[in-house]
Amino acid sequence: MAKSPRDEGSELSPSQVTQLLLAWRGGDQSVADRLLRGIYAELHRQAGRAMRREGAAHTLQATALVN
Repeated sequence: MAKSPRDEGSELSPSQVTQLLLAWRGGDQSVADRLLRGIYAELHRQAGRAMRREGAAHTLQATALVN
C-alpha cells in the first residue's frame, strides 16, 4: 500500500516517540508537530488495517475512524 503524502517522513520508532515526549515535557514546543504527525500516522495505519478486516458493506474509512 502506498503512503499518502501526509505519512511521508512521519514514521517514528518507540524510542523516538519517547525522546520527543521528553523534549516536549521539557518545554521544547518545536517537537509537538513532529510528535503529533507521527502518532497520527501510526493511528491511521492501524485504522487502515482494522478497516481491511471489515466486510465489504462497511462505509467507515480509516481517516474517519482516526478523527
